[in-house]
Amino acid sequence: MGVNLAQMCAGVNMVLVSTTARGEGKRGYHHGDLRNALVRAAADLAASGGPDAVTIRGAARHVGVTPTAAYRHFESQADLLAAARALAMDGMAAAMADYLGRVPAEADPLDRAVERLRSTGRGYIRFALDEPGVFRTCFTGRLRSAEDGGMSQAAPYLLLGEMLDELVAVGYLAAEDRPAAEAGPWAAVHGLAMLFLDGPLVHLDEAEREAAIERTLDLVSRGLATGPRGRSRR
Repeated sequence: MGVNLAQMCAGVNMVLVSTTARGEGKRGYHHGDLRNALVRAAADLAASGGPDAVTIRGAARHVGVTPTAAYRHFESQADLLAAARALAMDGMAAAMADYLGRVPAEADPLDRAVERLRSTGRGYIRFALDEPGVFRTCFTGRLRSAEDGGMSQAAPYLLLGEMLDELVAVGYLAAEDRPAAEAGPWAAVHGLAMLFLDGPLVHLDEAEREAAIERTLDLVSRGLATGPRGRSRR
């Protein structure tokens, strides 16, 4: 599943980055693709102004259509925000998959499994730094609904789960510690990303940020080393 998920996400990050607001004005769209164009416009608006900037009228203006045309695809701002969130989540997973693809395939299976986990963390944080408005939009509480499957259905969460399964397979993470193990690594990298964006670490330079990322990933890796091969390595 890991390869399929990575392939599924491979093009999404390109779409998200190519449609991030950079002062390029209104966007065109292909006939029959207005819904997707509005979602991409919402991602643009989120990138420049956060979730409060995402409105159906604003997205329609960004694409160059009337609000009436936009309302045929989205009944409310919440619907548009949810679609933008889904696009952002897939873009985040694509960034994680990009880093994942850099791990040498010929490495020792144990080393490779650990590095694959770490690479997803790097991709997650890099996405947050490159796309802060979209990143914040991913996690605003206003996007959740009673029908929302929650983070357990999000592509980044599923990708992280695959990395943890690999750690169990190579004996690094104990099988009994696998259930719900996503919470710890997720909290660590998400918390660090938010400290970089909105917290006391916002003024760190690139080298200092990299050191903080490496230290955080070291602690996460050691914390997951509960299996027989993990304990010996730690």
